[in-house]
Amino acid sequence: MLTTTIRLDDNMKERVAAAAASAGKSAHAFILDAISQTVENFELDREFNHIADERWNGILASGKSVSWEDAKAYLAARSHGERPNRPVARSADH
Repeated sequence: MLTTTIRLDDNMKERVAAAAASAGKSAHAFILDAISQTVENFELDREFNHIADERWNGILASGKSVSWEDAKAYLAARSHGERPNRPVARSADH
């Protein structure tokens, strides 16, 4: 395991100590959790953007997409436990 030194100004050190105490953790554990959450959020965001880019490229390549109204109705039905048919992608010029 590697050791890394971070420098915190006095105010941040006090804030971390107070937050850690409220969470029932040591400042060290609190900082590790914060770093872990930040890295995980970054990785999830990067993956989300990658998927969005792939889907956008698919729309550009095919020229087809699902209208917002059709997508909204589909998602609303799904959220109520219904099993509607998926909306059909149509050419963007229709």
